[in-house]
Amino acid sequence: MDSRQLKTHWSKICDQLKADIGESAFENWLKPMAIIEVKGSEVSCSVPSRFMRDWIQANYIERLKVLWNDEVASIQSVSLVIQTKPNLTPQDRENESSFIVDGAKGKVKQSGISGDKESKGEIAAPLDPKFTFDQFVVGKPNEFAYAAARRVAEAATVPFNPLFLYGGVGLGKTHLMNAIAWEILERDPSRTIMYLSAEKFMYRFVRALREQNTVDFKEQFRSVDVLMIDDVQFIGGRDATQEEFFHTFNALVDQGRQIILSADQSPSELEGLEDRLKSRLNCGLVADIHTTTYELRLAILEMKAEKLNIDAPRKVIEFLAHKITANVRELEGALNRVAAHTQLVGRELTLETCQEVLHDLLRANDRRVTIEEIQKRVAEHFNIRLADMHSARRSRSVARPRQVAMYLAKQLTSRSLPEIGRKFGGRDHTTVMHAVKKVDELRDIDSSFAEDVELLKRMLEA
Repeated sequence: MDSRQLKTHWSKICDQLKADIGESAFENWLKPMAIIEVKGSEVSCSVPSRFMRDWIQANYIERLKVLWNDEVASIQSVSLVIQTKPNLTPQDRENESSFIVDGAKGKVKQSGISGDKESKGEIAAPLDPKFTFDQFVVGKPNEFAYAAARRVAEAATVPFNPLFLYGGVGLGKTHLMNAIAWEILERDPSRTIMYLSAEKFMYRFVRALREQNTVDFKEQFRSVDVLMIDDVQFIGGRDATQEEFFHTFNALVDQGRQIILSADQSPSELEGLEDRLKSRLNCGLVADIHTTTYELRLAILEMKAEKLNIDAPRKVIEFLAHKITANVRELEGALNRVAAHTQLVGRELTLETCQEVLHDLLRANDRRVTIEEIQKRVAEHFNIRLADMHSARRSRSVARPRQVAMYLAKQLTSRSLPEIGRKFGGRDHTTVMHAVKKVDELRDIDSSFAEDVELLKRMLEA
């Protein structure tokens, strides 16, 4: 197919899309698309940002497939490729990759912080098209948080500020935050949303200080309609970042802008946080997400199986709901794993197959080891005080056992690196990473040390 034919087909498809979704939505979301090539049964289209790709994938991709197939019968699929503008300098590309979600324009909005050399790209995290309200399974443990998230997403004015969601790993905080953003943009594409992690906020602030460019930083974070920050517990103990976050918080509240935050604990329980900031975080609505119940886990698995078209026997679903209790991510991952195994190997999905494929995961869930247990057992084994696990002492007689305990916490618990670090005297996640790497290295070169670690692991798992 030559370029002229391709252009003609695309023009007809665009006319039909305008008729289907309206001129405004077409201008905002689909006009920036461009055809790259047709290869076999697939047409490749370029879009200027990850956010736009996710939005089109979630809302328009099926319609695009149908229209392309109507025009060219051999085309069965449409792929979206993120492609920056041609002829940009490397510096321009780096600047352009920093963005906030800008619903009005449906494209990236330049960051305003000059000299952007961040290798990981965006300021804001891309929204996950799978994390919407209709894909969130509601039960007793999360119904209050869900209702609060819905209220914020659907309200024309700010109902409470901030909305503070807290709960353990993998229980749905990130899903709800994404769902709020999608719903807000669906209702009013002109609203500007910034969604990012607390670590990214800290990183940007520190870099702005280093580059003496805090004015642009302040303008960027204080000019959004909705600011969403995940894992705010990470700003604890960082005085300068807390100060800037406090002023950003106040500025947005004074302007009537919405703030949505998440953490692993309630504001009152966050370590290293100034009292005035705790007070501010408590002044809105604090909603907790509890550990899943059997009924909720069952509903989640049923929805997941239906969505993925997995023909899972009822007894398999019930078995997984009983056995995988840690968090929703682990639960969904277990179902994906057994389904993939049966499809690839060509075996029937039975309870026996499930137990065989998930033997490691089931064993880990049968015996949930706590970090406190690990610290106590390691301290006894190496004959040091339990308090040394949290102390600042750096002598090898104390530091090495502490590293072993961190290593075992990473191996035997589902806790994240930052969570493990906090359990060891508020240490940074990079300290835990170093400990894990160091213990791995020593196990390879010191057989006696490797035996000690393996013995401790077997004792804790027993």
